[in-house]
Amino acid sequence: MISAAGSSAALPDWVRLPHAEPGNRIGIFGGSFNPPHSGHRLVAMTALRRLRLDQVWWLVTPGNPLKDKTELAPLERRIHMTAALANHPRMHVTAHEVALGTSFTAETLRQLCRKRPSLRFVWIMGADNLAGFHRWQNWRTIVETVPVAVIDRPDASLSVLSSPMAQAYRTSRIDDSDAACLPELRAPAWTFLRGPLDETSSTELRRRQEP
Repeated sequence: MISAAGSSAALPDWVRLPHAEPGNRIGIFGGSFNPPHSGHRLVAMTALRRLRLDQVWWLVTPGNPLKDKTELAPLERRIHMTAALANHPRMHVTAHEVALGTSFTAETLRQLCRKRPSLRFVWIMGADNLAGFHRWQNWRTIVETVPVAVIDRPDASLSVLSSPMAQAYRTSRIDDSDAACLPELRAPAWTFLRGPLDETSSTELRRRQEP
């Protein structure tokens, strides 16, 4: 659902931050969602359940600096498609980076932690992003700002062992059996969650739509 509160009345609903109570455990699930699909929802549901989160905020980015923007659907369209997919009482969709003026995850998380210091944030990412995570701007800052939950995706399990992030922060990884503790831990802390897999990908969906 699109939900927003606690921001300027001049902002569209889909730009504002969702409401949350102090102490809430919030998963931040960022991406271009171009388009959103069942695999994304499975990642969000896995994190919601295994981390015992109060909410998952789907953070729809205006544009991923590492991806080709020529194939990017308009932001408001992606917001509404994501909201239709994330139809769950504890999931909310926002494009708050528009209000923050940020395009890089490290800065977005820094500002979110400053704006909502009473919340316990966790960064959620699919394991298919882990292999290239070290190419994200200030990727170490991300890991050292909030705990990170990496959710398994098809053909991505090996990146948990071989990626630069996994190697650099191997001593900060907690066992998946302790995943519910992750939101309470001080960064750096991360875990890898296995579960059911969904083969759907945004790239393949866009390819099918090509004339």
